Amino acid sequence: MNENTPRLTRPLLSGLMASLCLSGCNLEVLNSKGAIGKAEVSLIATSVYAMLIVVIPVILLTLFVAWRYRASNKNATYAPKWSHSTGIEVAIWTIPTLIILFLGILTWKTTHELDPYKPLESNVKPINVEVVALDWKWLFVYPDLGIATVNQIAFPVGTPVNFKITSDSVMNSFFIPQLGGQIYAMAGMQTKLHLIADHEGDYAGISANYSGAGFSDMKFRALAMSQGEFDAWVKKVKDGHENLSMDVYADVARPSEKVAVRYFSTVDPKLFTNIVGKYNYGNSTVGENCVTKG
Repeated sequence: MNENTPRLTRPLLSGLMASLCLSGCNLEVLNSKGAIGKAEVSLIATSVYAMLIVVIPVILLTLFVAWRYRASNKNATYAPKWSHSTGIEVAIWTIPTLIILFLGILTWKTTHELDPYKPLESNVKPINVEVVALDWKWLFVYPDLGIATVNQIAFPVGTPVNFKITSDSVMNSFFIPQLGGQIYAMAGMQTKLHLIADHEGDYAGISANYSGAGFSDMKFRALAMSQGEFDAWVKKVKDGHENLSMDVYADVARPSEKVAVRYFSTVDPKLFTNIVGKYNYGNSTVGENCVTKG
């Protein structure tokens, strides 16, 4: 745009340019690949549509009033003493009230349906994964398989994944945008999350809560694959030679940035419990007694 561009067209051109720039963005939250994510996308869409029932008429009426009662329109009624209309009062109070009531019921219903602590109903045996947020990386422990990984997780398509999540550092937030759900990881506490992937893919996992200098690179990959591919992945991890003992874990937990994927063929079975319990001084019970929702 230059000085010769009409002033009225500049906002339109700016909006068009912004739209073109955003057209290349991948809004992963809205591109769901799991049942939980799809339900959340549906909730977002329904809420937006409901609010547009008010927003669109208000915008249109604002433009109409500005045009209808412009200074050059001599046919518009001039009523300087007008102050009240029962019809308008009923409309501007009843419609928003009904929308708020609808959104309230919708929120209450979906809050219970999408409770992150609620196990997913499935005929397939779920996979259990213990998640530990570190500075600035993610540790994943498969207690039933006896393996562990750093910054990479895998699971079969159509299989529920039961996450138990904690932190061995500051508070963090575990999030796989395309599968849905986001829940906090806190030291000395254990949160839960249940997800499932409906399609094979390599999905981004992120930290959704600022946690210091390495936060921007605190990312991991979530691999949804066929059962055969998952079995091969497990074999690959087990064929490694690293053992995640408590001594090795102490080195893994040290702050580090841009950490590469790392596999551990064996893992201390009490690792997750010990991480949670070390923040509960004088408390002999950990695990479920330390559970809290994010």
